[in-house]
Amino acid sequence: MGGLSPRSSMVNTATGLEQILRRDRLVVLLALSSVVALAAAYTIMGVGMDMSALTMTRMAIEMPGMLMPPAQWSAGYAVKMFLMWWVMMIAMMVPSAAPAILLFSNVARKQQSQATPFLTTWFFLAGYLIAWLLFSLVATALQWAFEKLGLMTGMMEIGTPVIAGAVLLAAGLYQLTPLKKACLRHCQHPVLFVMQRWRPGRSGAFGMGLQHGAYCLGCCWLLMTLLFVGGVMNLLWIAGIAVYVAVEKLAGRWPLLPNAAAIVLTGSGLWLIARAISAI
Repeated sequence: MGGLSPRSSMVNTATGLEQILRRDRLVVLLALSSVVALAAAYTIMGVGMDMSALTMTRMAIEMPGMLMPPAQWSAGYAVKMFLMWWVMMIAMMVPSAAPAILLFSNVARKQQSQATPFLTTWFFLAGYLIAWLLFSLVATALQWAFEKLGLMTGMMEIGTPVIAGAVLLAAGLYQLTPLKKACLRHCQHPVLFVMQRWRPGRSGAFGMGLQHGAYCLGCCWLLMTLLFVGGVMNLLWIAGIAVYVAVEKLAGRWPLLPNAAAIVLTGSGLWLIARAISAI
C-alpha cells in the first residue's frame, strides 16, 4: 500500500537509465571534443616546429610553387615529425570515430551495473589511437625517405609532379578495392562492430579500440597519404581531407561517394602525370 507497482518501478528504472546514458554521452562527447580541440590547436601551432602550420598555409596560398630547402633530419626532428603526424591524425580521425566511441560507452554502461563506463571508454579510445600511432611511425619514415631522395620540398609536399600524380592515382584506385569497401562498411555501421566484437573489461575495450582503429586505417590510410601531395602542414588540405573522411564514414546513404572520389583522384593523378610528361 502506497508502494510503486512493478510496472511503475520498471518505467522509473528505464527513465533513470536513459538519463544516465544521456549524461554519459554528454561527458564522453565533451571529453572527445576537448581532445580534438587540443590536437587541432597543437597542429596549427606546428608541434614545436620552427614555422607554424598557419604560416606555412599562408605562404602556400600567397606564394604558390615557392621552393624551400628540406629540413635537416636528426633524432629530435624525427620525434617532432612523428608527434606532428600522430597529433594531426587525432584531430582528423577522432571526430569520425565519435559514433563508435559513444556507442561503446552506452553499451559499457549497460554491461556494468555499478561502475561508470568512462575508464573502459578511454581504453577503447587508446586502442583506436594506437592504430594511428603505428600509421604515424610509417608516415614519418616515408617523409624522411622522400626528403632524403630529394622528392619533398621544405613546404612538406612532394615536389615531383609524376610522384604526386602517382599518389593521387593510387589513392583513387584504392577507393574501388574490396578491402576499402569492407573496412568502410565496418566504419559506417558501428552497431554491428560493437555487437559482434564486444569484449568485457579494460583489455577487451583496448582490443576493440585497436580493431576499430585497424578498420579505420584500412579505410583511410591512402587518403592520409594525400597530405604528401597538398602539404603535410597545409591546414586547408588537412581540413579538406578530414571533412571528406567524416562524410564518407558517416554518410552511409551515399554509397557512390567513394566511387565519385575515385574518379576525381584518378583523374587528377593522370592529369598531373600527363602534364609532367608533356613538359619533358
